[in-house]
Amino acid sequence: MSQPSPVTSVQSLLGEGAIWYRSALYWVDILGKRVHRYDPATGEHREYVTPETVGTVVPRATGGLVVALQHGFAHLDEESGEVTPLGEPVDPRPETRFNDGKCDPAGRLWAGTMGFNSEPGMGSLYMLDVDGRVEEKIPGVTTSNGICWNRDAAEMYYIDTPTHEVWAFDYDVKTGAIANRRVAVKIDPAEGAPDGMTIDADGNLWIALWGGSAVVCHNPATGERLRKIELPCEQVTSCAFGGPDLNELYITTARVGYNEEKLKAQPLAGRLFHIELDVKGVPAFAYAG
Repeated sequence: MSQPSPVTSVQSLLGEGAIWYRSALYWVDILGKRVHRYDPATGEHREYVTPETVGTVVPRATGGLVVALQHGFAHLDEESGEVTPLGEPVDPRPETRFNDGKCDPAGRLWAGTMGFNSEPGMGSLYMLDVDGRVEEKIPGVTTSNGICWNRDAAEMYYIDTPTHEVWAFDYDVKTGAIANRRVAVKIDPAEGAPDGMTIDADGNLWIALWGGSAVVCHNPATGERLRKIELPCEQVTSCAFGGPDLNELYITTARVGYNEEKLKAQPLAGRLFHIELDVKGVPAFAYAG
């Protein structure tokens, strides 16, 4: 298997939220207040500035993008760059912000919050329904992170990073109801902390390890580790399958908190990485509201 290589010249402070849609890779720089779009076929890179921190980005079925800003959700027009709030702020506290999130197969956007300093229990996982209604789904989390659904949408997987676990829930795609929380994967704290996550066509989970310099693949039915992809920087934040055949993994990283010495030791920290694999992902879902 080949090694991950950096693509684009972008060096994010806190890269996150990788997603492949419309033949392009989108991701955010949370603290840099940027949304990025990269078209590997043409090499074109676009950058959009947001008025607040931006935790994640997803496509919108009617056009444009939806972003989770510091306090709530907003529409981002890809032509003008204009950002328009979608409803009222979800969590207006100045010490919290939105983090990672994705859309479920029915087109609802799930995204969660956290404290700027990762204070325990300050965050929640929210669901933005297609009618614009926001519902708190899991309160009292610390660092709301990766989320995805299996092929038949019967299970949802979710990460609250400091638990070092991936939780599985029974999922009702018709209503967005979750039930029967259980631990699907446990990550040894010595190997890093689970951050962003995606799922492949075989139903296996690919998990970015913050502080672990890697992306790991686990079978959620057994918890077994199947594969590990090592990267040349510690803060690995998210991953997404992309490319025409969805067999290319894109990986975001970060350099937040690095001093000059650490930046010298990890000069590629904050870059977007790419690697071709012998497995395929599944298409991403757009927000249907």
